[in-house]
Amino acid sequence: MTLIHFDGRRFFNPYAPQGKTRREIRQWRRTRQKQPWPKKVEDAAFPPPNRAAHDSIASTFIGHSTFLLQIGGVCVLTDPIWSERCSPVSFVGPRRVRPPGQSLDILPAVDLLLVSHNHYDHMDLPSLRKVQTRWSPGVATGLGNARHLAKAGIRSAPELDWWQSIEIAGARVTYVPAQHFSARGLYDRNRCLWGGFVIEVRGAVVYFAGDSGYSPYFAEIGHRFPRIDLALLPIGAYEPRWFMRQHHMNPLEAVQAHRDLAPVRSLGMHFGTFQLTDEGIDEPVSALRRARAEAGVPEREFDILGFGETRAYRMA
Repeated sequence: MTLIHFDGRRFFNPYAPQGKTRREIRQWRRTRQKQPWPKKVEDAAFPPPNRAAHDSIASTFIGHSTFLLQIGGVCVLTDPIWSERCSPVSFVGPRRVRPPGQSLDILPAVDLLLVSHNHYDHMDLPSLRKVQTRWSPGVATGLGNARHLAKAGIRSAPELDWWQSIEIAGARVTYVPAQHFSARGLYDRNRCLWGGFVIEVRGAVVYFAGDSGYSPYFAEIGHRFPRIDLALLPIGAYEPRWFMRQHHMNPLEAVQAHRDLAPVRSLGMHFGTFQLTDEGIDEPVSALRRARAEAGVPEREFDILGFGETRAYRMA
């Protein structure tokens, strides 16, 4: 049975209800030891994605948590961010180290837009405005987020609670729990809900985790969706552990989440794009490799894509 996650004013994490205190936030800012990142990384270019066959699942990694997913002929875009910064303003805040792996302008037409929560690295209004202007896709998000999306010209976006489903753009979309938080300003913490999505199209099942710390919800999602073809799991933004553990998985925990979900395959995300926390830029990928070996998980089952790379799989 799902635990209650709303106290009448704010949402909360049933498995970590205490959240972060202001004292802990001040301590983190005072003591953090950020590893140096390069100012820019230029990756090898990949060809733009073509429309995938209707009997396949194709995943294109744009960067951070932005994927173009083609599932049984339905084109899905997750948490799109093409902006130079993930910030409320254009002149300060975390700056993009890697350019987007593909230009928004060359993508196949997007049928469905998914916005997991309202943090600036997941809900980027300039990018959302461009998506809306170009395609006006169907949209799904969590409770309380539609008012933010309206600022990007996205009107009347359906808002879902955890475990609620909607039929939209040829897909069945279920909003599923994550252990995270929300805020876009100083005074709106946890006023909107956060979560991930399970997308079902023509028998294919894809899970997009959004952003999450490790929790029992992964096992519950795996129980409710016993056949997941592809899981997209965050592997970055996790140091220091004493501060980030509640809300961000490290690669070791991501491998455990993969095992809890038992998908056919997983892909890592939420790494190597914006320096949000203290680990080095390459550490999530190296740590995933170590965690995978320790758990006996083959690379083919939990891998990463190059920035801009497209990989296609046959639907079961």
